[in-house]
Amino acid sequence: MHPTPELQTERLVLRRWRPDDRPPFARLNADPRVVEFLPAPLSRSESDALADRIEAHFERHGFGLWAVEVPGVTPFAGFVGLAVPRIEAHFTPCVEIGWRLDAEHWNRGYATEAARAALAFGFETLQLAEIVSFTVEGNLRSRRVMEKIGMTRSPSDDFDHPVLPEGHTLRRHVLYRSARPGISCEDVPVAE
Repeated sequence: MHPTPELQTERLVLRRWRPDDRPPFARLNADPRVVEFLPAPLSRSESDALADRIEAHFERHGFGLWAVEVPGVTPFAGFVGLAVPRIEAHFTPCVEIGWRLDAEHWNRGYATEAARAALAFGFETLQLAEIVSFTVEGNLRSRRVMEKIGMTRSPSDDFDHPVLPEGHTLRRHVLYRSARPGISCEDVPVAE
């Protein structure tokens, strides 16, 4: 497996995680604003376990959820990147683009800027045919990022998240897709 490259944008560095990223990651995972559309805030040990899974994903796949550094502003603003979801759904197996930023760094365009770089890496370097993203229907902030980076939603793709129980308020999810330039989403093989 090749070492994961660091991605740089005009204002951001997307890099592998460091041990000193864990305390600010735990703080953002405990922030009710950040976890509003997740089942629950994470304890410090749950947050560290998630960071361990993120690192293991990099080792296994050669890509993952990069730590976002904003030089001159903060060494760790959250994560943006690509991951192979562990759920089974009509669109899996797949690669998902996702993000989670500290609320102190919202509304500055960081998620969109970093997501564009991650999407380009997925299509140009990894040669993925398609990248998806999904969230709770009411998560308008994330949905706006998905739309700003050119992803599209078909309501027929919406699904009930298989990890959440029937009747859970966060169970219904919207799915957005993006195909590699030159490929239509209709040309991407559907996972059986």
